[in-house]
Amino acid sequence: MVADYDDVIATAQVWVATRGDVLLGFLVLKAGDDAFLLDNIAVDPEYRGLGIGKTLMQWAETEARRQTYRAIHLYTHEKMKENQALYARIGYREYDRRTEHGFDRVFMCKRL
Repeated sequence: MVADYDDVIATAQVWVATRGDVLLGFLVLKAGDDAFLLDNIAVDPEYRGLGIGKTLMQWAETEARRQTYRAIHLYTHEKMKENQALYARIGYREYDRRTEHGFDRVFMCKRL
């Protein structure tokens, strides 16, 4: 992770999943002209498999609709085949592949 999270918090919508004082995961959404960008999503490895990622993804869609967006875009590294398969299972479709900032990325979109 190379992001400056002070800047991310100031310029994006950051949502966290917690249980009491424990941070379970987070989601970063950035508003675009015609779609949300799901910029980052992560779940603490200790809490994976509990549906937290699914809940965060559902929240992203709910929030996008609330803000009248008709799509969510995301990207993942081309080597992250499991992520690509997961996103495809929940309705995301690949629309581009390119290298950005030295990373080979797969770009996906879900119409809402």
